[in-house]
Amino acid sequence: MAVRLYDTAARAVVPFEPDPIVTMYTCGITPYDAAHLGHAATFLTYDVLKRRLRDLGHVTRCVRNITDVDDDILRKARELGVHYLDLAAEEVNRFDADMTALGLLPAFSEPRATSAIPDILGFIGMVLESGHAYQADGAVYFDVSSFEGFGQLSHLDRAEMLELAAERGGNPDDPRKRDPLDFVLWQPSAPDEPAWESLWGPGRPGWHIECSALAMRELGGTIDLHGGGSDLIFPHHECEAAQSEAATGSRFVRHWMHVGMVRLGGVKMSKSLGNLVFVHDLLKDWEGTAVRLAILSHHYRSDWDWVDDLMPEAAERLALWRAAGSGDAALDEVRHALDEDLDTPGAIAAIDAAAATGRGVSAAAALLGVV
Repeated sequence: MAVRLYDTAARAVVPFEPDPIVTMYTCGITPYDAAHLGHAATFLTYDVLKRRLRDLGHVTRCVRNITDVDDDILRKARELGVHYLDLAAEEVNRFDADMTALGLLPAFSEPRATSAIPDILGFIGMVLESGHAYQADGAVYFDVSSFEGFGQLSHLDRAEMLELAAERGGNPDDPRKRDPLDFVLWQPSAPDEPAWESLWGPGRPGWHIECSALAMRELGGTIDLHGGGSDLIFPHHECEAAQSEAATGSRFVRHWMHVGMVRLGGVKMSKSLGNLVFVHDLLKDWEGTAVRLAILSHHYRSDWDWVDDLMPEAAERLALWRAAGSGDAALDEVRHALDEDLDTPGAIAAIDAAAATGRGVSAAAALLGVV
């Protein structure tokens, strides 16, 4: 039986039937602050998917990028008075330590945006040659009116797109744009920002372009699955799909998979609001495996609230599972739950029931990455 996953573009749970080697790309961190629970929930989702795919005999190649040059990291480095790459190095090290503590499998590769400048320049050239982009005052913009498929992922109307673009860094008021929804591929750098030479003048990449360039460089022109938080559906992933397919003329992603938001007090956790629960703070008091269990007790597509009671409940559950000892009880039930749109709450309930009767659940727990 095939794994079935919700596809954002199709707006339905559909079979996910990749070849023996599965190519996956997940949008990684912008390393200007510590990893919070929203990050952890996203990356744990794809970690569990990788484990189930490997359990089915697949080889997984999951690329997770690092956005080490963009508006946010440059702003934070300016505030701290440090070099932006020094800030990135410090935060990447902290992120890696947090994810290791949570038991994440290593990524196939973790390329940085700054490693892809030649790839990005070549990619922008392809988009320009295809007639889907234009130059203006040292910048290059994607012309959304030239791409009929714009909106095929998010299914938003124009008013909704404009609202989200304004909220999420799309800068619809940029006077150099022909259309407020056009998005930047290359932009001139401010005097105190890093700059690379290009045919269009010195500057730096736009937000969306790095993921297209890195995904294609690391995994090829069409990838099996692409994901990230649901807040990336628009504009980031919509723009990424448009520029990629405009450049190559081929389908960019076979399956889009997005993870719901983690809230605190009913409000989505975000660095801009400062309402964050950091992974490294939880790890001071709790075992990483228990933090993992607390997160996986929620379905990946749901928005949910973090409350303090989750951690003692997860620690108690972990103790129960360990007390049950080694064995493969509930393994088939866990596999079935994961095959139905990665139902981790259902998988956990099956393990709970087996452990409560004293049957060993180590194999089933391991499929969730729980030791």
